[in-house]
Amino acid sequence: MEKVLGFLKQLAENNNREWFNDNRKWYEESREKLLFLTDVLINEIGEFDPAVRGLQPKDCIFRIFRDVRFSKDKRPYKTNFGSFICKGGRKSMNPGYYFHIEPGGCFVAGGVYMPPAPVLKSIRNYLADRAEEFLEITSEPDFKKQFPEMYEDKLKLAPKGFPKDHEHIDLLKYKSYIYSKPLEESVVTSDNYIKEVVKLYEQLYPVNVFLYEALAD
Repeated sequence: MEKVLGFLKQLAENNNREWFNDNRKWYEESREKLLFLTDVLINEIGEFDPAVRGLQPKDCIFRIFRDVRFSKDKRPYKTNFGSFICKGGRKSMNPGYYFHIEPGGCFVAGGVYMPPAPVLKSIRNYLADRAEEFLEITSEPDFKKQFPEMYEDKLKLAPKGFPKDHEHIDLLKYKSYIYSKPLEESVVTSDNYIKEVVKLYEQLYPVNVFLYEALAD
């Protein structure tokens, strides 16, 4: 992982096609390490979340190439590696488990990030009737210690179709239902990284179960 972080650090300083092509072998070696890590995590997560069993790592890892068509930022490459482990792969919009490798910005996360409107509506409908159950999961002391707050991205007003005086309207305003925890690089490069990450994912599992049920309802 030190070599992976080293690649990303150099890429951040040389974010151009010429440097990337000259160092393509370094990129490919780094990507192979991420695919291997993803495969290991799929197997470990599958011990407690059967939904991810049999998942292919290539369906989880994000491309390093940026889509610059509609962006003022024309840098061609992301300066991070990420992988979202969930039923059906990263494009499925199912709840899952994410890891992010970036110099000075490593973290893990779980839940559903910026789902499309129909998915978000399903979650809100389910949550409107079962908010207490969700709050019980996310208020559990060990969970709260690792994941004190949900990702803060929410509407200013009540979402369409929900009364503004709903008891848990603040919970229904969220655009994503995801929790994350930053990790020091020393953890990412240590021999305990997988063990530590899997422990965090296991704590996130009840949140994902709740979200699975919301989408199946």
